[in-house]
Amino acid sequence: MAVNTPPPELDGPSADGDPMGTPAADERVLWQGRPDLPVLARTAFHTRTVAIYFAGLVAISLVFGNTSAAIVCTVLGVAAIAILQGLAWQSARSTLYILTDARLIMRIGMAIETRINIPLKHIGAAHLNDRGKGRGDIALELNGERMLGNLLLWPHARPWKFTKPQPMLRAIPDAASVASMLSDACANFSAIERNLTEIKEERAGTGQQVNGPAAPAHNGAVQDRGFEGAPA
Repeated sequence: MAVNTPPPELDGPSADGDPMGTPAADERVLWQGRPDLPVLARTAFHTRTVAIYFAGLVAISLVFGNTSAAIVCTVLGVAAIAILQGLAWQSARSTLYILTDARLIMRIGMAIETRINIPLKHIGAAHLNDRGKGRGDIALELNGERMLGNLLLWPHARPWKFTKPQPMLRAIPDAASVASMLSDACANFSAIERNLTEIKEERAGTGQQVNGPAAPAHNGAVQDRGFEGAPA
């Protein structure tokens, strides 16, 4: 869904073109959103996996008649899930993704807000992972040598991509529409590959790739300072 004006939490458009988190006055905000909490908790913080693990320990303890161990495992499991759920809530609450016609802005960070600026011309491919019910992840392959670190991005990074970290929009609603919108916006700068497979499956030939049309570069006044990330 397109958004024509930023909400108050964006602090309004910046007349001087703030490169680190606020759209400039001549930028058009195409979309903005946050992660869906239940999906983020399940996929990024693995609450379901942890719950299954501790449920297995409790079941094994009961099978062997060790009630004390079952109680301990239950308490530890509940505590672990509560901590992970709390981290997921804080992550979702502190995250804001903003797509403009010039760049993608990621305002992330649970303790200290970090603002990451990714010019659209540096996005070479977008990979969509459907998480069900319209939710999904969109991982971005970046062109060039200046890469963002996994520690800076976590948990908004594609798993197991350590040598060339890929920023990822996590657990966003209406992910397919956002992926199409991102592809169309990037096509104003260069061709982009849109991989519609589930990104957790690293097999060749499992999905459809759609190449966007090449188009003239953006002529806006937004300053291109490359990949950026800094505490707010």
